[in-house]
Amino acid sequence: MKIRRPQQKRSLIWAGIILLGGIVCGSALGVFLTLTHDLPRIQELENFRPSSVTKLFSVEGEVIGEFFVEKRVPVALEEVPTYLQQAVIAVEDRRFYKHAGLDWRGIARAIVKDIRAGRLKEGGSTITQQLAKVLFLNPEKTLTRKLKEAILALQIERRYRKDEILALYLNQIYLGGGAYGVEAAANRYFGKHVWELDLAECALIAGLPRGPTLYSPLVNPDKALARRATVLKSLLDTGRINNEQYGATVEEPIQLAFSSSSGAEAPYFISFIRPRLEEVLGENLLYRGGLTIQTTLRKNWQQVAVQALEQGLSALESRHRDEYEEGERPQGAVLVLDARTGMIRAMVGGRDYEISQFNRATQAYRQPGSAFKPIIYSYALEKGYTQADLIWDAPVSYPQTGGELWQPQNYSGRFEGEITLRKALEISQNIVTIKLLERLGPSPVVDFARHLGIASVLHSGLSLALGTSEVTLLDLTSAYQVFANGGIWVEPSGIAEVLDHNGRSIWKAASASRVAISQETAYILTNMLQGVIQRGTGRGARNLAYPLAGKTGTTERSRDALFVGYSPAVVTGVWVGNDNGRPLGHKETGARAALPIWREVMGKVLPETTAADFVKPETVTLVRMDVRSGLLANGDCKDAAEAAFIKGTEPAKHCAGSGKGQLEKFY
Repeated sequence: MKIRRPQQKRSLIWAGIILLGGIVCGSALGVFLTLTHDLPRIQELENFRPSSVTKLFSVEGEVIGEFFVEKRVPVALEEVPTYLQQAVIAVEDRRFYKHAGLDWRGIARAIVKDIRAGRLKEGGSTITQQLAKVLFLNPEKTLTRKLKEAILALQIERRYRKDEILALYLNQIYLGGGAYGVEAAANRYFGKHVWELDLAECALIAGLPRGPTLYSPLVNPDKALARRATVLKSLLDTGRINNEQYGATVEEPIQLAFSSSSGAEAPYFISFIRPRLEEVLGENLLYRGGLTIQTTLRKNWQQVAVQALEQGLSALESRHRDEYEEGERPQGAVLVLDARTGMIRAMVGGRDYEISQFNRATQAYRQPGSAFKPIIYSYALEKGYTQADLIWDAPVSYPQTGGELWQPQNYSGRFEGEITLRKALEISQNIVTIKLLERLGPSPVVDFARHLGIASVLHSGLSLALGTSEVTLLDLTSAYQVFANGGIWVEPSGIAEVLDHNGRSIWKAASASRVAISQETAYILTNMLQGVIQRGTGRGARNLAYPLAGKTGTTERSRDALFVGYSPAVVTGVWVGNDNGRPLGHKETGARAALPIWREVMGKVLPETTAADFVKPETVTLVRMDVRSGLLANGDCKDAAEAAFIKGTEPAKHCAGSGKGQLEKFY
């Protein structure tokens, strides 16, 4: 038997140790490479910019809404109150400024807890580890993920200062209620900027990372209060606050700010412009890019419109309180456009966006009634008619398919005999408008309405004269904008400019425009519609001391009530009706149900516009005309008005002074 010498034995032992060490090191290296081969590069943090909130601003520069996937508003660390920084560190990672990314004491405690619990829990993570998980990893609770988290934490700590890590954490962590980061949370819960928070508010927010839903004051106010007390105790234990501060603050009730779920000052308007923004910017940039959207909305005008609509609808309800079914309430819409640019200055699509997101200013197709008549009259002016032309207002009948007769009526039930186009428009006589449409031809009028911006489907029958084809309030108001703007149609728009997160312009609106009618037609029709307000169905607005023109609209059985009117600067449309099409109530006309809302809006808006009159073209002359006969008025003519004509088409003869006088009742 061969005997091994001691030296040979030692050599074999060392060889075994080296081999075993190689196996262990190789295995460890293999595990390390497996864990790290798909880890993100920490250098990416250099260019990291968190998903931010896109804000929408009014003309006055005030925030009226926000777009976001995650509600995150990054702030610098110096903007975060010291109490909030200290509170987060006290409850999440007391040794944050002492460890190098991993807290071995905390890890040891967590291992003991995991063994006792018989499962892997989340204990032991430092702020740096939590940041690594939030930025780079998924939230699964596995040993592999915990090891990756630890490796990333060590890499982050080697590359970045503690304050930089803390700032990233405070801007990234989810804090419940859709809020990511402390600024978003401060706004969500308290309606404040983060730098405005007091000690109690800081403590509440600092307690949320461990359980954003569990400790949310919106979901579990009692648990939120208890968690806040825990945070305050941690601040006391670490010497960040004294006993007096602790005692006073721990007893404070939680006072949250009211927050509308729509998150917007003008929710119908914001919902209207959202698809256009998605189209031009893309959803990723819009919802994650932290953009600044400069809208065309004037916040104070929007508030005026909201209040006026509610007041008008409440008054309508009080007049017919016993006629409405339980839970049924009349609805309405208000739209205000800039007469020159077509920019939307206010948009109210209903009484309450929280209850109904249906936008009645842009999505509701309803009959405009007599508010459609100015389109027919403007086409007549384009074709050479004048406001002095006469049409016989008398009963008519038209044969229909099946042998039936259509016998339209005037709303008043009266017939005025031979009257001018001006008078017929002022008192909204149906028969005269039907006869005028018959002469012009319904199909050409439909094409003309398209040119004025009416995109809705219009039926080319004689009932078009009564406004039976359904349109949106936006289309109708846009058509009136042509009359206010000297014949030029401008596409309505709600977006002025978009800036990126650095304040650089990346998109500007370029609204389509075109000459829709002649300047002469626009001025003459405006002159006729001024008569509607001064002497006709819209005279409920004549106490406003501004140049105004407009037209009422009422549909069959008072299902819809409208008033659309304008000054040289502003065009406003109002619709009132029931969503289910039920009548509003007996004699609820445009003059009674819609005009008061319009008057309230314009009364508040007009003082903020430039005082000016409608611009008269040089080719137009003004004469004093008897509105019944269409002749020049003399001292004996009782129904006279200053009427506009293209030079050479004005009446040449004087009336004989036999006018009947102004009608005393209008509908």
